[in-house]
Amino acid sequence: MTHPGDLSGKIAVVTGAAGAIGSATSLMLLSRGASVVAVDRPGADFSELHGAAGAGASLHATHADASQEADVAAYVAEAVKVFGRIDVFFNNAGVEGVVAPIPDYPLAAFEQVLQVNVVGVFLGLKHVIPAMVKGGGGSIVNMSSVAGLIGSPGLSAYVASKHAVIGLTRTAAIECGPQNIRVNCVNPGPIESRMMRSIEAGAAPASPQVVHDQFAQRIPLGRYGRCEEVASMVAFLAGDEARYLTGGVFVIDGGMTTS
Repeated sequence: MTHPGDLSGKIAVVTGAAGAIGSATSLMLLSRGASVVAVDRPGADFSELHGAAGAGASLHATHADASQEADVAAYVAEAVKVFGRIDVFFNNAGVEGVVAPIPDYPLAAFEQVLQVNVVGVFLGLKHVIPAMVKGGGGSIVNMSSVAGLIGSPGLSAYVASKHAVIGLTRTAAIECGPQNIRVNCVNPGPIESRMMRSIEAGAAPASPQVVHDQFAQRIPLGRYGRCEEVASMVAFLAGDEARYLTGGVFVIDGGMTTS
């Protein structure tokens, strides 16, 4: 008999796995019995993830640019070669971009955010779905954000990209349902992470703590979320307890978007 949350025997691919949320999710999936293929950009350091996972963990790390189709095809093929199939895909890789009002937002920076956050998510779906079909189905969790639900001044590229992820999620859920593939997205609010430190510094280089406090004041629970709290939702959506959930938008924001 399996226990709630048990992922024993499942094969998971996590992109952005060297980052805060990706690493926390990789570790949680491992702790619940899954084997994990951790993917992050060329040059990313997996040493902390390997150290936290411990010797003997069923963890395989590889470098790939999630926004480039050849790299995506390669990490999917590598995952199948190493573990035989893909059951769970956390389509997580993303960037925040610069913080600037729309008239001042550099086009190149805008395009880079869309390339990683939208094209990268699309490419992950494009190449993982056929592999999942061959394996008999699975669960895909795309990374969106509360920025996919509301506007945020200075973050036009990020907001646009995360709205797009919700659209991709809903479309993929409709297309993939008959193939026994569930597709959902998670929408975190501010999370204690490098990305939020970057956004805070971009909004107020001289006083990022002020921006942190302003964000926290908008959250009914009074604090930023933790990476493990996002990881818990991803792990739940990955498992059989969520077998009737698809096309969902799961908000993890301490109540931030309720008002």
